[in-house]
Amino acid sequence: MKVAITSSGKELTSLPDKRFGRCNCFVIYDTESDSVEVVDNPSRDYNEGAGPAAMQLIASKGSGKIITRHLGGKAALVAKQLGIEMTPLDDRQRSVEEVIQMIKQNS
Repeated sequence: MKVAITSSGKELTSLPDKRFGRCNCFVIYDTESDSVEVVDNPSRDYNEGAGPAAMQLIASKGSGKIITRHLGGKAALVAKQLGIEMTPLDDRQRSVEEVIQMIKQNS
C-alpha cells in the first residue's frame, strides 16, 4: 500500500506538516517496495479547494492512506469517496523518516 505523509520539506528529515491541503509536499511511502516518492503540492497556494485538490493528487499517485494532523471537512469527504483511509498524526515532534519507521513496525 502507498501511504502519503504530509511534509514540511522534501527531505526525510523534515517534520510532517500539520496541514493537509496546504502542506508543502507529500512523501509517499510504498510499503510493498519500501520506496519513497516526494510529490510537490501545487494546491498549497489555492485560494480555496486546496484539500480536495490535494486528495485528488495523492489518489492519482495510488495512495490508499494519508497520515496528517488535520484533514478538513471537504478533503475528508473526497477521501471517503475515493476510499482513502486517514490516520491522524499526534503532537510528538518526529521526522517523516520516523513516521515511515512506525509504519514499517506496524505492518
